[in-house]
Amino acid sequence: MVTRPEPDISAFLKARRAALDPAELGLPAGVNRRRVPGLRREEAAQLAGISVDYYTRIEQGRTPNISDSVLDAVARALRLTDSEYAYLRDLTLPGRRTPTTGTAGTTGSQQVRQGIRLLIDAMEDVPAYVCSVAMDVLAWNTLGGQVSYDFAALEPQERNLARLYFLDEEQSRSLYPEWEAGGEYMAATLRADVGRHPDNPALAALIADLLEHSAQFRRCWDQQHVRGLCYGVKHITHPVAGELWLHYESLPLPSDPGQTLVTFTAEPGSSTEKALRLLATRATPQPVPSP
Repeated sequence: MVTRPEPDISAFLKARRAALDPAELGLPAGVNRRRVPGLRREEAAQLAGISVDYYTRIEQGRTPNISDSVLDAVARALRLTDSEYAYLRDLTLPGRRTPTTGTAGTTGSQQVRQGIRLLIDAMEDVPAYVCSVAMDVLAWNTLGGQVSYDFAALEPQERNLARLYFLDEEQSRSLYPEWEAGGEYMAATLRADVGRHPDNPALAALIADLLEHSAQFRRCWDQQHVRGLCYGVKHITHPVAGELWLHYESLPLPSDPGQTLVTFTAEPGSSTEKALRLLATRATPQPVPSP
């Protein structure tokens, strides 16, 4: 039986307090030297405009019905980002969980619609793939299966972005020059997903597996960072195409809850665009087996 990685509001709020510099918030240094970095509970309560006792109960998870106004105040006091605030809402009350598109159950579908498969196949010059909440790669086009890992050469159970990244460290380090920073970002996106989908068994199994087998993932997970995976620039050192700088977009599929279309594009006229063309000429289109 998989132990579910239950979101921990106490660890999350303590980490966010520790990340703040009291001096930058205009708080006095105090007579006594601080024993731990960041804000004290009483300072967080002061900034939020609530009592120390009430803030303490929130941080200890002993307040089941927190009003939106108090959540807003705590978020402002701790300088939470939008992703961190959404995660806090997910932790405090399941009924207030951040809405996600679609109405599927807890597991989501592993079946990729034919229309989506045709769409990514038509994107001949754009690497693309579809992944699940638990980062299983469900479908890909020719370039999408070559731009980092060779998905077609892997067994279905091995086609998981997080497991490849953290558990095949030698290969992932060779692919991603900023491997440590990338791992922190990946762990942060998984934490946001756990907040939104606490009952997803595949996601729970993934987190448990990574915590057991990857010291790097444990370190990243313990940081309590939360990020929304939407867009950015990915730096890849490809064994054939060389150095690539790719803009990625993560697009949730509204009609297929739990599935995300990920695309990669290069700046026009850049060396990365030329490298992708080279990769496309060398890549052999392979039929992607249906799940």
